[in-house]
Amino acid sequence: MELRQLKCLIAVADTLHFGKAAQRMDMLPASFSRQIRLLEETLGTRLLTRTTRHVSLTEAGRSFVEAARDIVDRSDRLEASFRDAGQDRMRILRIGAIDSAAAGLMPRVLPQVRKAHPDIDIELLEQKSIHLLPRVLSGRLDAAILRPTDAADPRLAFRFLFHETAVVAVPDGHALASRAEISVEDMADEPLIVPDRSSRPHSHDLTMKLFLQSGYTARVAQIAEEKQTIVSLVGTGIGLAIVPKWASRLAVGGVTFVPLKLPPNLARDKLALSVVWLRDTRHPARDAFLEVLDDNLRRLAASA
Repeated sequence: MELRQLKCLIAVADTLHFGKAAQRMDMLPASFSRQIRLLEETLGTRLLTRTTRHVSLTEAGRSFVEAARDIVDRSDRLEASFRDAGQDRMRILRIGAIDSAAAGLMPRVLPQVRKAHPDIDIELLEQKSIHLLPRVLSGRLDAAILRPTDAADPRLAFRFLFHETAVVAVPDGHALASRAEISVEDMADEPLIVPDRSSRPHSHDLTMKLFLQSGYTARVAQIAEEKQTIVSLVGTGIGLAIVPKWASRLAVGGVTFVPLKLPPNLARDKLALSVVWLRDTRHPARDAFLEVLDDNLRRLAASA
């Protein structure tokens, strides 16, 4: 029986969904299922009942998962205590960031961190939120800048930073490209390019909810995953795209970025950024980074 297998079981117990649990563990579904199967074989009992549509814990599974949580929590605390002791001596800061923060926020804040704390070495990883959270939980990252999650893990501390500004990427020469701003009504009959919801739920939902709550149905012409790809497709004339303001810095020709006019009652759907770290852990370099973020937050928010 391995600690990783216990974490897999806990992930299933929390989500009651093998696919979502595999994503939380940053594993391929086949590898994830194998870990559960090996654990059941080691214990000689079935822990889960799984059909094509439903996953549930057996009576033995419910009893076992509570003990597993205690073991994993104690292991995490032990690891964190030794890691924290070493980090007092090793001034290395490992930060994760979604593409939006990596391109728009970090280039503005990292020079300030280096200026205030030249002894801190910074390592930056750009990834999606679903991949960053497991790395923060495991201690492989000291902090991450990402979209806030609806179901936050209690072991994580989240701090809201600001909402990013949404703009509309429009092909050069399009009738809307010369507008001072574009409303949802202006785009009602336009084909749209949206990100895949499974990997970018916030960006996907921003477009879909804006249209739905404005009384329109989004005409999705193309789904793409990366912002660079989405903006490049806009340049080919396939459709329009609602993207964060930072995407206008991408070196893609043939695209104009126009401010998006958001109705006041829909302002809550703007793209939020938060910083997250492992709760109840000491990390001087991380705390220094958070302090610099706080000191520069108004300036950073104004440029987002």
